[in-house]
Amino acid sequence: MEFSKSLKKNKDFQKVYHLGKSKANRFFIMYLLKNGTSTNHFGISVSKKVGNSVVRHRLARLLRESYRLNETSFLRGFDMVVIVRTQAKDIDFWEAERSLLHLGKLHKVIY
Repeated sequence: MEFSKSLKKNKDFQKVYHLGKSKANRFFIMYLLKNGTSTNHFGISVSKKVGNSVVRHRLARLLRESYRLNETSFLRGFDMVVIVRTQAKDIDFWEAERSLLHLGKLHKVIY
């Protein structure tokens, strides 16, 4: 089983924003787009409005880890971009994980 890769290039993010579907909850917004492969591509976007670099990197690490631990429950073949909202500034790992899984269920990509 091949695991996900991360989205890095701006054009890849833009493609998901423009062509994908979005769902949101209190802490995150998730954009999803079928990519026609057998792997998922996962990208994280944290604006400077959320906090300083320490806060932003902490949130990105929390999201990356919660996705990594739950990766097997996500359906394959999608580009996913998660945007962190300012309300997420002080959340812990469990809230981040619960919020990410909630968005996966809203998009119907978690079984």
